[in-house]
Amino acid sequence: MTHGDIWNAIDCFAAAHKVSCSGLAKLSGLDPTIFNKSKRWSKYGQPRWPSTSSIAKILDATGTEMKEFIKYFAPVGNRT
Repeated sequence: MTHGDIWNAIDCFAAAHKVSCSGLAKLSGLDPTIFNKSKRWSKYGQPRWPSTSSIAKILDATGTEMKEFIKYFAPVGNRT
């Protein structure tokens, strides 16, 4: 699993629930900017990963189990 994989999964998960990443964050009780593309990298170029707490909150808010969320990860052969 790569940094890009997890962020792509969150993007796809939000789209599947017909909301933006900001909408998904709000729905989950999180700051609406938490999943912004501009916050995925530090100003020093270091990757920022979403917390397990944030993932748990989006799953809870959408009534989704982790095994369903994992389906949003691209198969190994399809990584970009």
